[in-house]
This record gives sequence, C-alpha cells and structure tokens, in this order.
Amino acid sequence: MRGTQNFQGAMFSDISLKERVLQAHPLCRLRAVVDALLATMDREFEAVNARQGRPSVPPKRLLKTLLLQTLFSIRSER
Repeated sequence: MRGTQNFQGAMFSDISLKERVLQAHPLCRLRAVVDALLATMDREFEAVNARQGRPSVPPKRLLKTLLLQTLFSIRSER
C-alpha cells in the first residue's frame, strides 16, 4: 500500500521552506526536473506496491531523499 505525504512544516516553524530557500538556488531547478520525471513513473510505483498492509513511505520521497544524500555527499574540489 502506497503511503501519502503529510506536510507538517507549520508544526515547527512559522516560515515555510519555500520562503527560506532562494528560488535561484540550483536545487530548486533540479527539484522541478526530478518532480516531472517521478510523475511519469507513477504507474511503475503503483505496480510494485502491495494492495494490503501498512502504508509505506512514498517512493517519490525515498528517491528524492537518496538523490539529495548523493548530491551532498560529493566532495568539493576546494
């Protein structure tokens, strides 16, 4: 069973994440590309998830998290 995203940002802060991050940041542009790509994969995600049981973490969230982890673990040349 595929889980859903529940955003609880207001629980911890009065300022949203979009207000904190500059729109010119490279990750904002990358996020738009990744969101579009993952939207095309909805049928594949639906096919591999069970119909019963406890809801899982949404696959889109897991893949986006892994991408961020990979990007931030790359060492700089400095």
